Amino acid sequence: MRNLVDWLKQPEKAPDTGRLSGQVIEILRTLYDPEIPVNIYDLGLIYGLDVDEANGKVNIRLTLTAPGCPVAQTFPELVRSTVSTVPGVEEVEVELVWEPRWSRAMMSEAALFELGLL
Repeated sequence: MRNLVDWLKQPEKAPDTGRLSGQVIEILRTLYDPEIPVNIYDLGLIYGLDVDEANGKVNIRLTLTAPGCPVAQTFPELVRSTVSTVPGVEEVEVELVWEPRWSRAMMSEAALFELGLL
């Protein structure tokens, strides 16, 4: 568990899975849930991220905080178009999934702290 000073300095580091993967995670952290002021990566809305570094292909499994979320129709396209701006990304597929259902347990420590839940 990280200390308070670490939380204030920066969000939790993404897994070091490769250069392109890291850039994709960085750009995902610029996208925020419309109802909760936390980026979608730390909020735990990214259920799967597969990056083919050699071919520039990115597959994302994304959920939303609730099935009735008003952006359910448009948010996956926003994620796809944002990730496609990363240099080296040639193709992005975003799949919206609802299982398992999102819960607070999926949030990073930084997100919990940011919302005053930790």
